[in-house]
Amino acid sequence: MTVIIAGTLHLPEGDRETALQETASLVVETRDQQGCEHYVWSADPTSATRVYVFEKWSSVEALAAHLAGPYYQNMLASLGKYGIADADVAKYRIDLEEPVYDPQGTPRADFFTE
Repeated sequence: MTVIIAGTLHLPEGDRETALQETASLVVETRDQQGCEHYVWSADPTSATRVYVFEKWSSVEALAAHLAGPYYQNMLASLGKYGIADADVAKYRIDLEEPVYDPQGTPRADFFTE
């Protein structure tokens, strides 16, 4: 079962870019973990402090291995020294995944492959 991690957190104004640059190697290393399909922490261009978190894991087991491993611990330690605030990050189990665009190239909100 696919697991999505999505949300936001805030880093102090003036420190966000430094913190994200400092942790970029951890992002790259995490992407090589078994079961990691997407992993990004990105600055919101409309806010001086907001960071978006987006992760896609192939299974609960893959996510559990990540959370127990060094990349997650190092990310927490690196960002933690800057003072994370207002974290609102959640996990979601995905039971159906399909493209936004149907075979004719039309964007669709409904689920059309069932």
